[in-house]
Amino acid sequence: MASTVLQKSSKIYFGPFIVTHQVFHITPHSFALVNLKPLLPGHVLVSPRRVTPRFSDLSHTEVTDLFLTVQRVGRMIERVYNATSLNIAMQDGADAGQSVPHVHTHIIPRKSADLDDRSGSDAIYGMLEGEEGDVGKHLREKAGDRPKFPKVDDEARDPRGEEEMAAEARKLAQEMEAE
Repeated sequence: MASTVLQKSSKIYFGPFIVTHQVFHITPHSFALVNLKPLLPGHVLVSPRRVTPRFSDLSHTEVTDLFLTVQRVGRMIERVYNATSLNIAMQDGADAGQSVPHVHTHIIPRKSADLDDRSGSDAIYGMLEGEEGDVGKHLREKAGDRPKFPKVDDEARDPRGEEEMAAEARKLAQEMEAE
């Protein structure tokens, strides 16, 4: 059975970044975390506990646990955010748009007409692959690493603070208990 209780001394890494305060669900081989800059409210990530850059490098056990966790977290996210659908996406490798060298699956709750102002529901794919979805860039900036290129970003989407993400993680951890 999955556990959402974290040991105070445990550190959870998303690639090179410590994300323990963002984690709201842990299983034997996976964890779910809130996003620093969600594309839509409720956008979360699920990742294997072992830092592994590529999906093909995961063991059968890790793949099974990862996708069962995606399924369970997705049900909860859809319920909590009153969504009618989900985008579930994985960018496997740098050339596919993966910005943190650690396998991760995006779960994005969707509703009818939620992106009509951005040319429709398929706009989410451009958002994932563009500056808005560059989680690695935002994490590097937060850690104080300066990008090599000038910052180009959606100014309406500021990175969230640690306390805001920790509060959302606590709320979602309670919701996972109901799953």
